[in-house]
Amino acid sequence: MSSTLAIPHTEAPAPALAPRERETLRHIAAGRTYLQTARHMGLSTHTVDAYLRRIRAKLNITNTAELTRMAIALGL
Repeated sequence: MSSTLAIPHTEAPAPALAPRERETLRHIAAGRTYLQTARHMGLSTHTVDAYLRRIRAKLNITNTAELTRMAIALGL
């Protein structure tokens, strides 16, 4: 009888998001448009777009569905 040591699968932790990036992600995951998010946060849509580009780069995410899944996983 051989004994094998199971190595737990651990993923690298997601890079930290800045507070405004987290807030932006929360709004987009809630189904708000860029314009709605921008108005709610008092930003331009260009700034919302910039935040989302940074979020996607940090989390290696390419679409909104993945953004939403990540927001849920992060408890946003």
